[in-house]
Amino acid sequence: MKLLAGNSNRTLAQAIANHLDAPLTKAQVKRFADNEVFAVIEENVRGEDVFLIQSTSYPANDNLMEMLIMVDALRRASARRVTCVMPYFGYARQDRKTGGRTPISAKLVANIIERSGADRVLTMDLHAGQIQGFFDIPTDNLVAMPVLAQDIKETKPRDSVMIVSPDVGGVVRARSLAKRLDCDLAIVDKRRPEPGKSEVMNIIGDVEGRSCILFDDIVDSGGTLVNAAEALMAQGATEVSAYISHGVLSGPAVERVTNGPLKELVITDSIEQPQAVLECNKIRRVSVAPLIGEAIRRIANEESVSKLFD
Repeated sequence: MKLLAGNSNRTLAQAIANHLDAPLTKAQVKRFADNEVFAVIEENVRGEDVFLIQSTSYPANDNLMEMLIMVDALRRASARRVTCVMPYFGYARQDRKTGGRTPISAKLVANIIERSGADRVLTMDLHAGQIQGFFDIPTDNLVAMPVLAQDIKETKPRDSVMIVSPDVGGVVRARSLAKRLDCDLAIVDKRRPEPGKSEVMNIIGDVEGRSCILFDDIVDSGGTLVNAAEALMAQGATEVSAYISHGVLSGPAVERVTNGPLKELVITDSIEQPQAVLECNKIRRVSVAPLIGEAIRRIANEESVSKLFD
């Protein structure tokens, strides 16, 4: 087994390597003067089972292209099997046609990854489960819920906790966490007047006197979370925290979290964060390196991945 890392999240890749007690394979990924990507694998990978770790987060196109070129380099170096380990799968929110003459970009990206020569994909908390079906190669979709649930158990008061889905689409995800923690569930009923903006209409459930935890897969600009937190506080919640798998945190997100009613935002390290996020005292990260590392070990040993979540 060989572990290889692109430039998108070197910190997580090193943490995964440490968990597996396996060094990262030496490689270089550089840019030519015109910003074209150049990659070279500096160790022999002939006949090896290679796991390429690369989140396709911002800049999504650059990181995606890096991954594709590295897959091609591995195929031409005669690697036996190449698994793309994508802790965060970019373009996942474009998983269906939302109107006339619009793309299904998640399907396009799946096609490109397959055509580049990847044999398998390992990702985490896809925005929509059906994206697994966009691939014609084996695709494992891990869930960060056990990691986040354990953190909630260790840091939150169990008697007053209520899990809240920030929208109707995330109810199944939130209900699973509520069941795991044996606590109540509430739902925020919202609408989107336009992309990137949301308005809270109603809170379904009695949140008065409860410690509410918003649970979702992606936080981007932070507008939805802040609006939901304001609505929950207005309905009598004692405090509102948020647990999110992928901290995209673009634009004014950090400012909104800092100045908003959220007590705490907990994200995983699936995306490498800029200094502004690392310095924000309201944002905390938990690592999914042990989870991804164990999944890699099981795939390499031809063991069950689904038993990780039994």
